Amino acid sequence: MFKQWCTLCKSTLFLLFNFAISSLAIVPTTPPLPILPLPAFSQLKWQQREIIMFFHFGVNTFSNSEWGTGKENPAIFNPVGLDANQWVNTAVEAGVSLMILTAKHHDGFCLWPSKYTNHSVKSSPWKNGEGDVVQEFVNAAKARGVDVGIYLSPWDRHDKRYGNDLQYNEYYLAQLQELLNHYGGVREIWFDGAKGTNAPNISYYFSDWFYMVKELQSSINIFSDAGPDVRWVGNEKGFAGSTCWSTVNRTSLSIGNASIENLLNTGDPRGTDWVPPECDVSIRPGWFWHKSESPKNLSQLLEIYYNSVGRNCLLLLNVPPNTTGLISDTDVHRLKEFRSAIDTIFSTNLAEKSIVKASSQRGGKVGGFGPENVLDSDHIWTYWAPRDVDVKDPWIEIRGTSEGLRFNVVRIQEAIGLGQRIKRHEIYVDGKMVANGTTVGYKRLHRLDVGIVHGQVVRIRIRESKALPLISSIGLHLDPFWQPNGQ
Repeated sequence: MFKQWCTLCKSTLFLLFNFAISSLAIVPTTPPLPILPLPAFSQLKWQQREIIMFFHFGVNTFSNSEWGTGKENPAIFNPVGLDANQWVNTAVEAGVSLMILTAKHHDGFCLWPSKYTNHSVKSSPWKNGEGDVVQEFVNAAKARGVDVGIYLSPWDRHDKRYGNDLQYNEYYLAQLQELLNHYGGVREIWFDGAKGTNAPNISYYFSDWFYMVKELQSSINIFSDAGPDVRWVGNEKGFAGSTCWSTVNRTSLSIGNASIENLLNTGDPRGTDWVPPECDVSIRPGWFWHKSESPKNLSQLLEIYYNSVGRNCLLLLNVPPNTTGLISDTDVHRLKEFRSAIDTIFSTNLAEKSIVKASSQRGGKVGGFGPENVLDSDHIWTYWAPRDVDVKDPWIEIRGTSEGLRFNVVRIQEAIGLGQRIKRHEIYVDGKMVANGTTVGYKRLHRLDVGIVHGQVVRIRIRESKALPLISSIGLHLDPFWQPNGQ
């Protein structure tokens, strides 16, 4: 009996020991530590939109000007065919999920019936003074599930309070409260420092404005030269720097300061704040609609896309309504072309069925950080991570089938939820370098100068990184619109 009991004990201990060992074996490998600063949830969602749309509309549309004088008679504003649903449909067909409206431009004319001024739609003949462009804009967007943003120009060339710090800042804050309290959720609010050289001297209480914005709508992103959530890219061409960090020191930034445009364009790898850049550009030469102007051609729009979205930025594309109150047919057609071209290029990942290998992987084959993660549909939270000891020159490669790989665009994306890391990288096809660059961030697109290449093995080498590089997605694409060297 005692022998049987001992044998049973030994068997039980053996099973418990094996269970403990097997339990230890399946404990998942932990993710690497993040590299601060990190994006907020609202900033991540903003980045993933990739393209959003601006609508410059107001008395300038009718006076054929870019910067109104503030002396325009509201009687000129009469968009008899205004249809905000057409604006939204145009945006949706272009793949846009956020639209920003110029509720008030520098001329001070308000597109909503503000109770703090008569210089607004209520003094215009449009709808006998009973109209509200902001409300129609919001209603149309809500019906299609599109988010809205607001631009309220700090510079006001009409209001007599402008030039008096206290009175004007109170007026501006009052209008902010009107817009953010009465029109539902706003996802982005736009501030800039544009001001004429002869404008009265005034101090804007930006800190007060920003605190008020966050109090009224906590999930909103605030855009300005100094953030705090989104920064200007430093030009109106829609081009980011070839090196572009989402990080910057906000203490180095100020609104309306031309001397910081290079910093805005490139960011700072040592930056303590996550303030990603937004590239604003108009589809036409001007920001407001002018009969004499035409939209940019497709090749120009694609060039902007590669140098904005393809350089770790978001593209804010302005599409101005005309005097009728509609997006012009030529602009609608060009936007459809643009969307179709982007889908043609990027809807297929030519690397999708390839074999992926890497110099190493965190936690080994069962760690969950293997190179196969770069070919899944999650471009933020699944990623390839090399081992901690593999910090010098780690690499990941795509191996094609017997037919090889034929492409002219390489896409690389970092797992920015854990910080931006890559400082320098190179791309090789069958051992020959075809592209190189510095930062990657949310998305880096390399449109190859050599044109279409046909190879078997594509290797991406991370030459320099702030910490362990984390690559969330890789794509190989064929751009039929890219024909360098007469291809």
